[in-house]
Amino acid sequence: MPDLNKIDKIIKSYENTRTPLIYILKDVQKEYGLLSDEILTRVAKKTAIPLSEIYGVATFYSLFTTTAKGKHIVRCCNNAPCHVKGSKEVLDHIKSYLGVETGETTADGSFTLEFTSCLGLCAVAPVMMVDNEVYGNLTPEKAVAILKDYKMKGTSNA
Repeated sequence: MPDLNKIDKIIKSYENTRTPLIYILKDVQKEYGLLSDEILTRVAKKTAIPLSEIYGVATFYSLFTTTAKGKHIVRCCNNAPCHVKGSKEVLDHIKSYLGVETGETTADGSFTLEFTSCLGLCAVAPVMMVDNEVYGNLTPEKAVAILKDYKMKGTSNA
């Protein structure tokens, strides 16, 4: 069971913010890595915001997660410009390389694969984001090479 006292400090830091819930959830997720039922219940109790409302916000926004994710989050854009420029082929190669479907995490916990809406880089479609880095003008081979680099960095730091 995680130490939930940090949640109280995060909530207190936003006590003068008019609508603090998204800020609180962002900081809590950064601290704990996810927004579990236990964590969301604590936020609800400490903020007096109904748990149903908190859960609704936590599950509505794609950058919040209620389940454990991999070390690296791979987000593939699925909007029209990326699709037209070959994002399906890129995604198929990524799935094959990682051995997962969209929404799944690799067995070793290294990668979680997700769809995302537009990343705002339509001019360099198709695009994917790994953690906070965005990569454009992808080919299936280039996308897999990028992921191989992340995997190599992960094993060299171990």
